[in-house]
Amino acid sequence: MIFKNMRNQISVILEHDPAARSPLEVVFCYPGFHAMVFYWASNRAWKNNFKWLGRFISHLGRVLTGIEIHPAAIIGQRLFIDHGMGVVIGATTEIGDDVTLYQGVTLGGTSLERGIKRHPTLENGVIVGAGAKVLGPITIGKNARIGSNAVVVADVAAETTVVGVPAKAVRAKSHSPQTGFLAYGTPENIPDPVAKALEKMLEQVRELDSRIKNLEERSNTVDSGKDEGPDS
Repeated sequence: MIFKNMRNQISVILEHDPAARSPLEVVFCYPGFHAMVFYWASNRAWKNNFKWLGRFISHLGRVLTGIEIHPAAIIGQRLFIDHGMGVVIGATTEIGDDVTLYQGVTLGGTSLERGIKRHPTLENGVIVGAGAKVLGPITIGKNARIGSNAVVVADVAAETTVVGVPAKAVRAKSHSPQTGFLAYGTPENIPDPVAKALEKMLEQVRELDSRIKNLEERSNTVDSGKDEGPDS
């Protein structure tokens, strides 16, 4: 089973990273691959009730790769961790198949209570951009995209792209699924919510400026009429 997982892991890295030139390079030079090997070993120890050993293997993986994956996390097939430094995957995280995580991603918990679901669930095909934080027992729907540096604290519907702090949807789900691999989770030509907000403010300022000019013109007209008066 572990060798099948390794083959899948090598193939997904070669498919998604144009810098990867050969399986040998992936095996020896890709921390995302190494982190998954440590995860498989720590997860097996954890499932067999060797909790301390599982945590120790996980810790070794963190020291050697910069990627922290709790051995109790549930991870599907072909997880692609690109670059990976600073990635954190919490204990009750659930990750589906063909998910992509970039560097600095945190799949974190928002509760200190033991024995409950505290971390997010990522369904199949999710892409999480660099530096994004997905926090709490929320669900990120199938093929959703999390933009770089977004902070997600609520459920995200399938086929939806979210960006910002807190994350907001910028591309609603459609009847036809998004296809292909989108690096860093954000498609091209996606609207910038900050730019949209600034543009709206500028429109309001222009409208107010126009109103003020109209009021000034009316005021000047009234004042001119008073100055002329009936005796002039």
